[in-house]
Order: sequence, then structure tokens, then C-alpha cells
Amino acid sequence: MRFLFASLAIALALTPLPAQDNQDGPANEKAQKTYKDGLKELHEGKKDWALDDFRKADKQDGGLCLACQKKMIKFGVELGDWKTAELAAEEIVAEAKNDREKAVAHYQFAIVLMDEGTLKHKSEYFERAHDQISEALGASANFPDAIFLDGRALANLQQDDAAKARFEQYAKMRSEDDPNHQRAIRYANRPELARARMAPPFAVTTLDGQRISMDDLQGKVVLLDFWATWFEPCREALPHMRDVARKFQGQPLVVLSVSLDSDEQKWKEFVAKNEMNWPQYRDGGFSGAIAKMFSVTAIPHTFTIDSDGVLQEEHIGDASIEGKLKKLIARARETQPGGNPAQ
Repeated sequence: MRFLFASLAIALALTPLPAQDNQDGPANEKAQKTYKDGLKELHEGKKDWALDDFRKADKQDGGLCLACQKKMIKFGVELGDWKTAELAAEEIVAEAKNDREKAVAHYQFAIVLMDEGTLKHKSEYFERAHDQISEALGASANFPDAIFLDGRALANLQQDDAAKARFEQYAKMRSEDDPNHQRAIRYANRPELARARMAPPFAVTTLDGQRISMDDLQGKVVLLDFWATWFEPCREALPHMRDVARKFQGQPLVVLSVSLDSDEQKWKEFVAKNEMNWPQYRDGGFSGAIAKMFSVTAIPHTFTIDSDGVLQEEHIGDASIEGKLKKLIARARETQPGGNPAQ
């Protein structure tokens, strides 16, 4: 479920919202106090209480508090309070004043429904998401992200031909260096992958200048390793990760270590000193783009991804992963032209 939260958070952060979001909170005086209480509880880690206060503040503000509604969606989804998340999304749709705002509001509502459908495994939510996306595209036809999301909704409704058309449409609207361009082409060729728990698409340039894109790695197993030089458990786990990289060298496996270090020079020196000769990338911290995509909040943190790009396992802390990697590598070899798992 953590990747659903990440996709929603990214959408809320990057997608333009109606102008009233520039306000610090609700306009009503009582609602302002309730909203501040919610922020305080959020700071204390009391997300349940905070969500109750954001919902209450929104009600006190006559359902017009966009700042409240954004938090109702974010934490409603995170805590599984879908009723609250849907209510907030409906209110944002109702308050949208022009075509741009309407398109964005319907799109965000669709994201909530897609997350809910993925968790509950019920087609009705994908149908509703498709309806919301249709409204978004009716307000703004040139909306690539909505077109991509509609492809996913249609794929989950088993409407593969329609899904394929959407992914192809999206690919034509985006440049080839866009990670989602590659993902759209993969989905167009294999719509069933759009129904899978895929690793988020990303592209990075490693320390040695190599460009690595998630969708360029199809056919290979991927082990993502999030770590930092400043954290002792990561340093303790390093010999094991080095062992894995050496043991599977030359096999259809890519180990990519993603550092959360902020000090670039210290990171480079550590990598060289400890002979970390597999691909290395520095994301800069827990707020880094890749860390956010994978909702990384603790390290060391590894993700095992199969040769189709589907997430298989996730571990926090040093873990025994060799057995799983062997199985995935064998499967990757079987799917290669002339593949032989015994090789």
C-alpha cells in the first residue's frame, strides 16, 4: 500500500490546485483553531486525531477549506478512511471554478478511487475512476497524466484494447526521456502489467556516469538498496550487500545502491574506500525523488523487483535475500530468448 501513498502525495504536490490553496487554512475562526490543533497532533504523530480535526475544521468552514481537504485525502488514504478521502475529493470537485481546476480536481479524485480499488480489489472503483478521468479530459483534453491514469483504470477493468490505446496516446504526448514514456510503451505492449504492483518508473545517472532507467532494465532482476554513510546499521550491512553484488556478477541482476547522504564528497570517498563497485546513486536524503517514490522512511531498506518490473519483496534492515534473487534470476533466464535456467 505504501506506493499508493507515494503516488498520491506526488500528485498532490505537483499538480496545480485551485487558487484558494494559497491560504494557510480555513477562513472560519473556529475552524482555524481546529485546523491548528490538527497540525499540532500531526507533528506529534497522532494522525488519527489530526484527521478528525481536519475533517471537523472543513465542516466548520462550510466544506470550503482546501488545505483541510488536501490533508483529508492524504491521511484518509494513508489510514484507510476512504469515506473521508472521497468526501474531500468531492468537495474539491464541487468548488472547482474553471476548466483547469475541474480537470485537476477530477483527476485527483480518480487517483483516490484507483488507490481504493487497488486495495479492495473491486472493479467498481476502477469504473468510478474512469468516469472521473472522463470528466477531467472533458474539461481539458490535453492532460497526459489523466490519459495515463485512464489506461491503468481500463486495464484493471480488463479492457485491454482501450487501455492500449490510452498508453499509446500518452507515449505520443511525452518525450522519450520521460520515465513514464517508457512505462506507457511497456503497458501498451503488455496491458496485464498495468494491473500488477509495478515498481515506480525512475531514471538516474550513477556515480560512474551510467544512465539507469527502471524500464530499460526489463529482462533483469533489480535490487534497490537505500542506505547512508552516516547510519551504523547501513555500514554493518555493507559487507553483505558487497557479497551479493559479487556473487551475482555477470547474471541478469542489477544492484543499485541509492544513498541518502547530503554530503556528496563524503559519499564519494566512502564508496571508493569500501570498493562499492556496483552502480551507485546519491538521492540526497529521505526527501529525495527516488526515496519519495518508494516511500522510504527507514534504512537500510531494500526492494527486490522481478524482470518484468513487478515488486516482489521489501525489507527494512539487513536481510537474507539470496534465495529470492536466485529464483527470480532463474525465471528471468527462462523468459529470455533461448533462455536456460540451468545456465
